[in-house]
Amino acid sequence: MEKPWLESYPPGVAPTIDPDRHASLVALCDAACREFSTRPAFANLGARLGYAELDRHATAFAAWLQQRCGIARGERVALIMPNMLAYPVALLGALRAGAVVVNTNPQYTPRELAAQLADSGARVAVVFEPALAALTAAQAETGVEHVVVTRLGDLMPRVRGWLVNRAVRKRAGVSRRLPAGATVFHEALDAGTRLRLDAPALTHDDLAFLQYTGGTTGRAKGAMLTHGNLVANVLQVTAWFGDAAVRGEEIVITALPLYHIYALTANCFAFISQGGLNYLITDPRDIARFVRELRRVPFTTMTGVNTLFNALLAHPDFARLDFSTLKFTSGGGMAVQRAVAERWQAVTGCTLAEGYGLTEASPVVTINRFDVSTYTASIGLPVPSTDCRIVDELGAVLGPGSAGELCVRGPQVMRGYWNAPEETRAVLDADGWLHTGDIAVMERNGYFRLVDRKKDLILVSGFNVYPNEVEDVAASHPGVHEVAAIAAPDDRSGEVVHLVVVRADPALDADSLIAYCRERLAAYKVPRQVRFVDELPKSTVGKILRREVRARYGT
Repeated sequence: MEKPWLESYPPGVAPTIDPDRHASLVALCDAACREFSTRPAFANLGARLGYAELDRHATAFAAWLQQRCGIARGERVALIMPNMLAYPVALLGALRAGAVVVNTNPQYTPRELAAQLADSGARVAVVFEPALAALTAAQAETGVEHVVVTRLGDLMPRVRGWLVNRAVRKRAGVSRRLPAGATVFHEALDAGTRLRLDAPALTHDDLAFLQYTGGTTGRAKGAMLTHGNLVANVLQVTAWFGDAAVRGEEIVITALPLYHIYALTANCFAFISQGGLNYLITDPRDIARFVRELRRVPFTTMTGVNTLFNALLAHPDFARLDFSTLKFTSGGGMAVQRAVAERWQAVTGCTLAEGYGLTEASPVVTINRFDVSTYTASIGLPVPSTDCRIVDELGAVLGPGSAGELCVRGPQVMRGYWNAPEETRAVLDADGWLHTGDIAVMERNGYFRLVDRKKDLILVSGFNVYPNEVEDVAASHPGVHEVAAIAAPDDRSGEVVHLVVVRADPALDADSLIAYCRERLAAYKVPRQVRFVDELPKSTVGKILRREVRARYGT
């Protein structure tokens, strides 16, 4: 297979990686904890967690999961947390115990939690205290037997942690009272220090994550990502750093949530492997606080989505920050807009390099060179050991300049979807090609450019919103007869959900329907626009045609 992108590779970046360098993701982290034991690994709200502390606490938590919860190799542990110091400890602890991590959004409603936890079969849930009420409401519909409650002040110095926890409880309106049987995180760590960990010998074939995604269509499914998948993608990403990153010295701003596959790989594991410091931003929506934190951190790199960069640029104090240490910035999760990229470069002096990935590929597939001087309007070049091709609707491979479906093959591509063999066969062919559902073009120099999304997913601030799910919720309102969910452009979040509705009750108004959805959906999934119509376009068999809905009612 011809690989014209190799001719455009940055100097010093090899065309392949050696995934056998680490036997598992745990082995990769263990090596980093040994090599960088005196260095800080994570920071949050000014408090730091060193590699030696991460190592010690993760071992204790792994022992507690194994000995007190009976977690065996391959069993699932759900992490329901924002960016906080407890997250990497729980993450590495679960992996060391041989568990499969189920990353879960702490903003989920009880309905959403119940669906994901039940599907994954998670037996343990590690939950951020403000999300505990939702988990408690959902627990009876799941297989969760053990609940561990984390607080933002966990692992911080005692007084600071107490103040942080008090502020969070006041803001979220939660009490310290826990449901019967729940365990506080620090108590699990204390108990784990007195327990023995019988660490399983993990290999590339062991599952590491069930990372939920909509795939190409339909309901959310758990992408089965193995230790080998993640090790490969971390090595691919760090190979791309080249000389731009110095081991043991980088500070990456981690504002995207670690439960999102982009930050999980490109920030958490990639910079652990390099001995870097992940500076965790718990609530990046609070831009004023975010900018104040950036003022105190000599950060060297940053990842994010277009909406985040745009929000930072809009804050009057952002341009006054010191960007002298910033080496490179990476954007993904959604398309980077030219205006945002050009303004970012003008303000920071650093090029915003766009990349492309998807959960099913762990996630990174392509990245732009970090040494380019201007915005390229492309998604970059395939990372090492990755094959990409463009095919037409019949599967024939297309040449440079022709638009078709982007297909990907490499060691980072998932094993398949959890308990969904038909959906797996629909996107993974017999030769290992992942059919992304995205329409792209390969230029003659090997750069790839996205044209459109074949799938109907709506991308809100880098998060996938599945129209079927939103439609199901809206259609359950007694005043709704028929409904279609489509994307509408938005300056802040890229896209928002736009409902087109045929009413059963003429008195139904937009505000009432949006409020109804808000009670049942995470905030980013809630419709922001509603349009009432007399009928929706349908096929001859009565299927609502979203493409026609977009054509008629899209904005």
